[in-house]
Amino acid sequence: MAAAKPRLAVHKFSSCDGCQLAFLNLGEDLLRLAELVEIVHFAEAGPVDPDAVVDIAFVEGSVSTPEDEERIQKIRKNSRHLISIGACATAGGLQALRNLADGPGWIAEIYAQPEHIHSLATSTPIAAHVPVDLELWGCPVNGRQVLGAVRALLFEVVPALEKDKVCLECKRHQAVCVLVAKGLPCMGPVTLTGCGALCPRFGRDCYACYGPAENPNATALGRRLEGLGLVPEAVARRFLFINSGAPAFAEAGRHWREQVHDPKP
Repeated sequence: MAAAKPRLAVHKFSSCDGCQLAFLNLGEDLLRLAELVEIVHFAEAGPVDPDAVVDIAFVEGSVSTPEDEERIQKIRKNSRHLISIGACATAGGLQALRNLADGPGWIAEIYAQPEHIHSLATSTPIAAHVPVDLELWGCPVNGRQVLGAVRALLFEVVPALEKDKVCLECKRHQAVCVLVAKGLPCMGPVTLTGCGALCPRFGRDCYACYGPAENPNATALGRRLEGLGLVPEAVARRFLFINSGAPAFAEAGRHWREQVHDPKP
């Protein structure tokens, strides 16, 4: 009798579905993955069983509603390994920008009956609510990350994670530095690689979609961006964007916002 395949689930929370599409865009590799595991819940691909007990659970999206808070607890209990994927799940995502403003106030101004909007005051990453075994950063993640994580876990080894900065990836691709050559406010010096330096290779500045790299020197980059002509508020916004909930970027954003209200003499 053949051994049962490991069971896998893909869950969606508050997000744009981009990281789930990273799965679907695997094409034939997704079919090969299905030969190694049994995909028991992946609503966007077909199977629906949100309460299934699984070996590996991927979670896309941030916790933004009271229902999300309850659901992530159940998923954690039903999963041997829980992996958060993408900027929303690892750092709150774009919706975490509301953490910097009066979210309830916005809802009251937009909706005629705001009492019917069941939303939390903040958007927070999965790890803020339950233990997470692995975080895959990116907006969105790429298929190589996903497949690498699954294969590693199937062999009971810790998945290898990218630790280099985008600048190193640019060097590997022999891409011209847009920060030096064009004076663009590139976030590559503080951003984790994983995208293959996609934006700089096409002549535009990195906007930090893979989150903070290991040991990012945000202060130095902020000063360099000031040297390019960005005012402190604009520097803050470079950090407080897709991954505004990442501690390193959140701290840098707060620092440069403080310069707006309390500038140096």
